Parts: sequence; C-alpha cells; structure tokens
Amino acid sequence: MKTRYKQLNSKRKIKELAEGDLQHYSELARQLRYGGNPEHKKNPGDFGLTPPSCPRPGKSLCDAVCIFSRKVALNHLKSGLCKGLISDRFNGRWPQNIWSVTENGCPLEAQLENPATGTYHGYPMPESDPLAAEIVRQWNMKND
Repeated sequence: MKTRYKQLNSKRKIKELAEGDLQHYSELARQLRYGGNPEHKKNPGDFGLTPPSCPRPGKSLCDAVCIFSRKVALNHLKSGLCKGLISDRFNGRWPQNIWSVTENGCPLEAQLENPATGTYHGYPMPESDPLAAEIVRQWNMKND
C-alpha cells in the first residue's frame, strides 16, 4: 500500500491569534460548509457524495474516527474555527486549513476546497504527522 503520509505539507502553521480574531471566526463559522471527499470514506454516511465512497490507499478514513454524518463533520469544523485552530495561510477570507479534535482525542484536519463558498473537506490526521500532537495540545489548552 502506498504511504501518502510521507508527503505531509511542511508549510502548515497554526495562526497566532490577534485581539478580535475569535469573534470574527465565530461569525465566519456561521457561513462555513462541509463538502466531504469520497476518498476519505468507506461508509458513505449521509454525505451525499458522488461516488458515495471511493477509499483510496494511503488516505486516512473518517470511518476510523466514527464520523458518518455531515452534521458531525461540520460541527467539528466549526469548533476548530471558533477556537482559532486555523492555518496562517488564507485564500480570500477563508483559512486554508482548520483543525479540530474528536471527543476521543483524535486530531482532524480540514482543507479548503472552495474559497467562493467556504467549503472544506476533512480527515483524521495520521499519528506520523508532527503537527497532530501540537493540534491536540493546543485544543486541550483552549478547553481548559
């Protein structure tokens, strides 16, 4: 099986927050959308994707962290944005990446797929990703 994780994007960096950022991101979260990607799904859930699922070797699967509904995926995405766990790279008004953590402590990463609509697709971060531990650490700090 091809290991895609050797190609992790080293340009990803968590944005340092300025005063007023969290209020702005909370407002932006109301416009956020989740599109999904069949390459990250074994069980198609209620995502309405075409094809419904098409897991690709080397891709992390949402199934591994029990995300089978668009609503759950969107809530994780909104939580990450509202906490300011976003990349320092933007495309228009949208951050390129948003990070979140499941109730079981699994870090998630979402990538912007449509900057015109604020639509993202997400997936669990592999343990081999050096940024994964930092996402969990910052998530826990923001929850204290």
